[in-house]
Amino acid sequence: MCPWNEHGVMVADTGRFDAGHDGFIDLMELKLMMEKLGAPQTHLGLKNMIKEVDEDFDGKLSFREFLLIFRKAAAGELEEDSGLHALARLSEIDVSIEGVKGAKCFFEAKVQAINHGSRFEQEIKAEQEEKKRQAEEKEQRKAAFKELQSAFKP
Repeated sequence: MCPWNEHGVMVADTGRFDAGHDGFIDLMELKLMMEKLGAPQTHLGLKNMIKEVDEDFDGKLSFREFLLIFRKAAAGELEEDSGLHALARLSEIDVSIEGVKGAKCFFEAKVQAINHGSRFEQEIKAEQEEKKRQAEEKEQRKAAFKELQSAFKP
């Protein structure tokens, strides 16, 4: 079995850094992860990393939000000097450490990511469109209420 997921991230890594075993990577766990991966960040840098991909605003990274880092990196949406860009770059492989079979598995996962990347993007776009639609409906309801309210004013 190949330990690399479709984004070239070792699947075991995300669990390895989840010290609280709650399924999320919080600020301290992210700090330790970045240090172990050789790309330490400042406290403010770590907070900004989480803020940039934290869709549910809980201050932690879910696995889905963690994978969003790699989608943004692939789309070129991350700043060159950001901690997220550094994390995405760390998904490279050292053949001298992993061996040829590990590298083969890594690149097969990368090819799979390219082939299935649009599905992930479509899911995110669908969620964003749904939020936009809900906001528009809310505005329409608000406008209708104000119209009715004006009918009762003298």
